[in-house]
Amino acid sequence: MKKKTELTLLISLIFIPFPILANTNLAIDDSHNARPITPSPQSQTQYLIDLGWDDSYISEGRNNLAKGGMTSSSVAIQHKNLDVYARFGRADNQHYHEWNLGFQYTLAITDNLKTTLGYQRLEIYDDKHSNDNELFGSLSYAGIEWLTPSVNYTYSTEASGYFVEASLHSSWELIDSLILTPYITQAFDFQYATEKHDGRNHFQLGIEAEYMLTQNLILSGHISHTLAQKDIKLEANMDEIKSSLDQTFTGVHCTWIF
Repeated sequence: MKKKTELTLLISLIFIPFPILANTNLAIDDSHNARPITPSPQSQTQYLIDLGWDDSYISEGRNNLAKGGMTSSSVAIQHKNLDVYARFGRADNQHYHEWNLGFQYTLAITDNLKTTLGYQRLEIYDDKHSNDNELFGSLSYAGIEWLTPSVNYTYSTEASGYFVEASLHSSWELIDSLILTPYITQAFDFQYATEKHDGRNHFQLGIEAEYMLTQNLILSGHISHTLAQKDIKLEANMDEIKSSLDQTFTGVHCTWIF
């Protein structure tokens, strides 16, 4: 039976990997919800430190690094319904660094319906320096015990376009302190990753695992797979890419919450 624990919402903050530069347009990660830290009944303020590694840098259903993966570190402060965070990522096999600085605010519309609104600044350093400003929001419904539907939206001022993800997550506590969350996501691109096509971008599915090592220390990981759809296929045809457009990727994170 599904158990809605504070752990699931706490750890979800770290599953927002860095938006990254792809064909001159800044992308977002489309695997996970941008859900905030859940306020603790004991304290109105909480802190999060996270270290992680992903074997690829997948965003918008595309592999955005020529080779290798990404090492990342994050810090976040949550006070009541406001989260402020900073993240730094570094590619492990090529010159690529990225900073994300942002905040998000969560508002309960009803007992089961919540929305999150936020802003983040991106600073990217590879062969050249680039930056972007993003406005994002999410809407999630928790009225079904075993299933959480959500919709995520991100607008990029650099690309003058937006990206939409509709997701279903289902969290299950299999044994004490171990939560598995399978998910599916349908993503749509509207002049965010490409300007030549608006509509279906890719379909993604995967599973996330979270294990509480101690009361404040959490080990988590995921394995995900994307299926390219029309937006990615049209882009690949224009670039004469003949290799497989589907992606499989994994990651692991260690998080300290206090």
